[in-house]
Amino acid sequence: MDELNRKSVDEFKEADKNKVIVVLENIRSMQNVGSVFRTADAFLVEAVYLIGYTPQPPHRDIHKTALGATETVIWKYFSKTTDALTELKTAGYKIFGIEQTQGSILLQDFKQGADEKIALIFGNEAEGVEQETLHQCDGCIEIPQFGMKHSLNISVAAGVVLWEITSKRLQKKD
Repeated sequence: MDELNRKSVDEFKEADKNKVIVVLENIRSMQNVGSVFRTADAFLVEAVYLIGYTPQPPHRDIHKTALGATETVIWKYFSKTTDALTELKTAGYKIFGIEQTQGSILLQDFKQGADEKIALIFGNEAEGVEQETLHQCDGCIEIPQFGMKHSLNISVAAGVVLWEITSKRLQKKD
């Protein structure tokens, strides 16, 4: 384990985070929530916001996939999306729905300023990000897909988006 250079819980909490908050809006699956926590830990996101009926830790089914990430990643619960978005906007975050919409930005074309704070909203597994929420976003980011299915599991989508954003930040540092 030492060779992997893993951070302790305290080191994680003190580490410089990516200026990203992941927002989970009305997610049904505890395994999806746990998986997103684990991915959020891997990419040092600032926080995960849980909204509506999205399951909250502690729960053994979340823990099964989070593997302790609910202890490292800061999280917050909101019953209403508008309350979370108001807090994010007040704190200077630009808000992007991860959704296929008219005028959405393809993920590979998304550009973020070095000091720009962003919030990424992932919606319900079947319904996606709520329409009312999309109207409050600064834009939408779309993951290009080429097969018959035009949707990804939320935990997979979160991994793809967070990696793309992180990899672009890493390239800027070089």
